[in-house]
Amino acid sequence: MYAVEFRTKMTDGIIRVPEKYRKKMRCSVKVILLTEDTSDTSSDMIGELLRHPLRLPDFRPFRREEIYDRT
Repeated sequence: MYAVEFRTKMTDGIIRVPEKYRKKMRCSVKVILLTEDTSDTSSDMIGELLRHPLRLPDFRPFRREEIYDRT
């Protein structure tokens, strides 16, 4: 088995193999993808809404009396 390691960026789901490795990889290959461990901002709904607030046409914020009304 011949193994190589290189860094590249994926573009539209395509990973480009550097030219210097292509000659040895003419048949099928086994691919293992590793990515840097970055925090998943999509799961942070509050942060996402602060960055991209929803624009609602009929939105009216609560008045102070409505916020504290407990009836």
